[in-house]
Amino acid sequence: MAFLALGINHKTASVDVRERVAFTPEQLVDALQQLCRLTASREAAILSTCNRSELYIEQDHLSADAVLHWLADYHRLSLDELRASAYIHEEHDAVRHMMRVASGLDSLVLGEPQILGQMKSAYAVAREAGTVGPLLGRLFQATFSAAKQVRTDTAIGENPVSVAFAAVSLARQIFSDLGRSQALLIGAGETITLVARHLHEQGVRRIVVANRTLERASTLAEQFGAHAVLLADIPQELANSDIVISSTASQLPILGKGAVESALKQRRHKPIFMVDIAVPRDIEPEVGELDDVYLYTVDDLHDVVAENLKSRQGAAQAAEELVSVGAEDFMVRLRELAAVDVLKAYRQQSERLRDEELQKAQRLLANGGNPEDVLAQLARGLTNKLLHAPSVQLKKLSAEGRLDALAMAQELFALNEGSTDKSSQ
Repeated sequence: MAFLALGINHKTASVDVRERVAFTPEQLVDALQQLCRLTASREAAILSTCNRSELYIEQDHLSADAVLHWLADYHRLSLDELRASAYIHEEHDAVRHMMRVASGLDSLVLGEPQILGQMKSAYAVAREAGTVGPLLGRLFQATFSAAKQVRTDTAIGENPVSVAFAAVSLARQIFSDLGRSQALLIGAGETITLVARHLHEQGVRRIVVANRTLERASTLAEQFGAHAVLLADIPQELANSDIVISSTASQLPILGKGAVESALKQRRHKPIFMVDIAVPRDIEPEVGELDDVYLYTVDDLHDVVAENLKSRQGAAQAAEELVSVGAEDFMVRLRELAAVDVLKAYRQQSERLRDEELQKAQRLLANGGNPEDVLAQLARGLTNKLLHAPSVQLKKLSAEGRLDALAMAQELFALNEGSTDKSSQ
């Protein structure tokens, strides 16, 4: 049993690299099955978000290099380029890493809650793909439990700090009165929902939600009194939008430089504030070259996030301690599980010896043997048989000078000089 956590995130890789390593929802099942088929991975799950792509794996013998090769081949990346951005955690460190990620301790925004839901989705997809078994399954459940305890027992999630909140905070700095602004939100996922909520709370005059399907855009828009449109309607809405925040799963940019230039002309070059939270990016980087556009990517939100994190720093230390305890408890339980097969085999052997001696005693009694003599013989025979194999092995170990094994046997059988002395008194 060996766990491996391997991936890249916002700390180790640029947006460009993260875009190329990201998995689309449509790719995940096939990628998981291929990963298990082409590497020594018995169980696997993939977490792919805007800020990270991580593989959680259970192997008989750790082979991180083979997994790195597979990841590079799958995304047609240079192995050297991937290796320069990747991190690898093994065994206890892998367990602790998963718990830190699920608790929001490794996020761009410390303590953000969305990552736990994303990790639960990764687990669900892996179950659908048939690549999660008992060991990785136990690890995920322990991870969810640790994250829940962090949320319950610390103040790390009390303040509304997230990438979505950071984007709205930045908009508030650029536009002193959001109540006079119109916002265009592209996408209808969890992040855009949070953005919509924050903008609504800040009193934004009008919110428009654009999505590939009008039904999903309408469902989100209804929650905040917003207006729903299709992606095809973005050019018309763009000219009236002061704030544009995008987060979709599109593999190609939604907004290009030309469309934004046309909107700026209609606005008579009134500035537009844009935040591209998506990975891969929804807004072409060239848009940022336009004079009247303030374009920010996920990586640009670091400074805004830092200001909002001060209240969470103290809680983070307590959360780290809870995660460390949770990881250690899981590893202890896992080591206990390793003894189950040995104990099961030993019990079966002992029960077989017991049954043999019991049958022998029953035959003696049936033939008129003295019950006291039969019981004494049963006790002696069972004791001798139970002690035979350990006695032979201990003598062999002693002859080989294996004093460490003898000391371990004394601990295993709970033997000590005190108990011997008391039994002889």
